Amino acid sequence: MRKIFVFICLLSFGAAAGAEEVDVLFETNFGDIAIDLYPEQAPLTVKNFTGYVEDGFYDGLIFHRVIDGFMIQGGAFDADMNFHDPTRDPIINEFGLSNVRGTVAMAKKGGDPDSATSQFFINLTDNSGPPPALDTQNGGFTVFGKVVLSMDVVDAIAQTPVHDIYYPDGVTLKYGDVPDDPVIIESATVIPEPATILLLGLGCLAFVRRRGAGGI
Repeated sequence: MRKIFVFICLLSFGAAAGAEEVDVLFETNFGDIAIDLYPEQAPLTVKNFTGYVEDGFYDGLIFHRVIDGFMIQGGAFDADMNFHDPTRDPIINEFGLSNVRGTVAMAKKGGDPDSATSQFFINLTDNSGPPPALDTQNGGFTVFGKVVLSMDVVDAIAQTPVHDIYYPDGVTLKYGDVPDDPVIIESATVIPEPATILLLGLGCLAFVRRRGAGGI
């Protein structure tokens, strides 16, 4: 909690300086990832995503599929590869923005554009055009936000060694590109609106001054 408080303090100065808004903070065992959401372009998707965040659904889950040069995907499995069922109904596809580097988009079932639930991914490169052509495949994959702080953390996750998991027959693939060491989402938090952050920032300044003066 103290870490989030300090993070909000830092964001308050960014907001005052006209920096990009941060709506969701992921704290992972690789570092923090801050995301700016696009409610005007994908309102249903953003509402769905923030609902999962506020419910604590993502806390303790992992990025279970990591493909360097493509994307990292999370929002369904824990560190023991136990699947966590979605708690909300699938949402209507709201594709509109391109799947370029740093954007966050919803994963879904092949052949069903309106099947996105809790799983999401972060694009590591421009995946909009020729294969994988995420802007045209399966109705387009809905981009609903972008990483605005710590793409270096995302890139570090992309470099982690991975392996495949097979069914008992040893031939049929069950899960592919699973990190050898779990990439854990320790917590996911919705960050207040910029105006609120600015007010909190003023409180942070007062807090720091009190500390300097021998206060709390």
